[in-house]
Amino acid sequence: MLRITGILLFTGLFIYAAAQHSVFDPGHIGCACHKKSSHLRLEKGLKSSGLEMNQHYHRFEWFIDPSVRYIRGSVSSHHVMNHESSTLSFDLSSALNVDSVIYHGDHAGFQHGNDLLTVTLPASVPAGTSDSVSIFYQGVPPVGSGFGSFVQGSHAGIPILWTLSQPYGCSDWWPCKNGLTDKIDSIDIIVTSPLPHRTASNGLLIGEWVENGQRTCHWRHRYPIVPYLIAISVTDYAIYSDWVPHENDSIQVLNYVFPSQLGTVQNETPNLIPIMQLFNELLEPYPFILERYGHAQFGWGGGMEHQTMSFMGSFGHELMAHELAHSWFGNKITTGSWEDIWVNEGFATYLTGLTYEHMFDGYYWPIWKEMNINSVTSQAGGSVWVDDTTSVSRIFNSRLSYRKGALILHTLRWIIGDDDFFLAMRNMLSHPNHAYGYIRTQDVIGFFEEASGRDLGWYFDQWYYGQGYPIYLVQYNIHSGTQATVTLYQGQSHPSVEFFSLPVPLLLSGEGQDTLLVLDNTYNMQSFEVDPGFIPESIELDPEMWLITRNSQVVIGVDEPDSRSFVNIFPNPASDFIFIESTEPIEEIFFTEPAGKMVRTNKFRQNAGRLYQAETSQLSAGLWIVHVKTSQGIKHKKLVVAR
Repeated sequence: MLRITGILLFTGLFIYAAAQHSVFDPGHIGCACHKKSSHLRLEKGLKSSGLEMNQHYHRFEWFIDPSVRYIRGSVSSHHVMNHESSTLSFDLSSALNVDSVIYHGDHAGFQHGNDLLTVTLPASVPAGTSDSVSIFYQGVPPVGSGFGSFVQGSHAGIPILWTLSQPYGCSDWWPCKNGLTDKIDSIDIIVTSPLPHRTASNGLLIGEWVENGQRTCHWRHRYPIVPYLIAISVTDYAIYSDWVPHENDSIQVLNYVFPSQLGTVQNETPNLIPIMQLFNELLEPYPFILERYGHAQFGWGGGMEHQTMSFMGSFGHELMAHELAHSWFGNKITTGSWEDIWVNEGFATYLTGLTYEHMFDGYYWPIWKEMNINSVTSQAGGSVWVDDTTSVSRIFNSRLSYRKGALILHTLRWIIGDDDFFLAMRNMLSHPNHAYGYIRTQDVIGFFEEASGRDLGWYFDQWYYGQGYPIYLVQYNIHSGTQATVTLYQGQSHPSVEFFSLPVPLLLSGEGQDTLLVLDNTYNMQSFEVDPGFIPESIELDPEMWLITRNSQVVIGVDEPDSRSFVNIFPNPASDFIFIESTEPIEEIFFTEPAGKMVRTNKFRQNAGRLYQAETSQLSAGLWIVHVKTSQGIKHKKLVVAR
């Protein structure tokens, strides 16, 4: 799922980019924020419903008038009992009224309260028994915060009603198992609505008929589906198809769009064709190829990856690529816990980034990388792992679950190489334990370890569970001729990680030559002896932007410091903190403005060896003098603070 907003920080960059390629819309790069975080009713938590059954088939029959926010109909659940039970339980909002429950042709007793429906069976049903029950209900679903799960609106004066259930909104409008434990093997969705409206939904449209001024649409889907991906949208859609060539056939992309925008959208959706072809090549053929893919336009400023029918607020490259990418990561394999939402969103965000690497002659690839790195490092902390799944805004944090999730994949690709990286992704998608099922982060780690033959626990400890990023100071000291010592100093933006172990690339340029050094940096203040064969005039850290870092600095030709009094400060300019290298233990640090104002700080700590970290968040923007007191006296360094 993706919520699109503009990013003012990069306006100038994107205006330039847009002038180069008009197909690229600045408003559609990056998942700046997706408004799942507007659906904030998680404080009620999840009930432990449906544990007694494994759901295999659902038949949904509803009457929907898009001009009225109301639902009426039935849901029939076919399932196998996991254990012997005399009750069945479903999550269902107490705002809805259950008219009756039919079990084997007879009325069954039920209790409905606290958003839980419990059906009482006439007798206990043994484990392993195939069984079914039908629930008839109606009412006005509860209004969710922000965009909610069951929304009535309009477009060009025409009513529309659409659903968007992720993460926990299914029970707002139908009785379900509202969790990440059980995919429904197959579904039929039958919706009747007044003319001229029609329904967009999951799977194949196998029937559509008009009777007594009403149109009924019958959709059938025969792939396993997680409940939150079941969706409907009802309005006066115009319909057309695009076709993606694949082997000796083609894949249908069925588009349900607003008639008033038909001409515009018809020129945009064909841009999906090379995107799907790229994903087919990098990963595997489209996972729901026996049916089709599609778009349904709806009244929201982003998109949602409803299985085989993504709901779209617009049709720019970024949004179409992101929602399509979920067909592989999010739909075919789905996160098994909201703690691991990056399996859906981080993977989809990175796949979207890969379209910029492989398309448009690679023009937007460095722009995409720079934008995401700057976003992730705009704050000092934050982990990809979600530590509070009761907070939707935390689950769907765009900086962490989307962008940082994507970038830790990008850096991992740098570490293990393209062949092993994409092999691991393909193995995840094809493994019988996960294909059309669920996957957790520990499973993901296992696939990357198996493909690369390397232990990667350390990497995920630092980058998935840990917070922050490294800041580097690179000292390039020339001895004689072209021989030199490269010393890497690393500070960390957050104390949760003591050191980030990474291969660090340096591009050396000079005398009409250049060479790339890759230094395997495994501890702080590590030195490497190098001889590039020329004296570099410039050194660029991480020229291809494989690493998540910020404010790093490179110093060439620095004389060996006087060990009795050496003090060095980086980054400079700084924002919230600085790192201080000192050969003597630091006793005190204080700051003065050139005019004489003094700020003392006790907020400093020793990182490693002779490297210290001090806070500068209390300093106003401008020029400051840093005074570092050691047993050898006080050293003074200029520092620029930027805000």
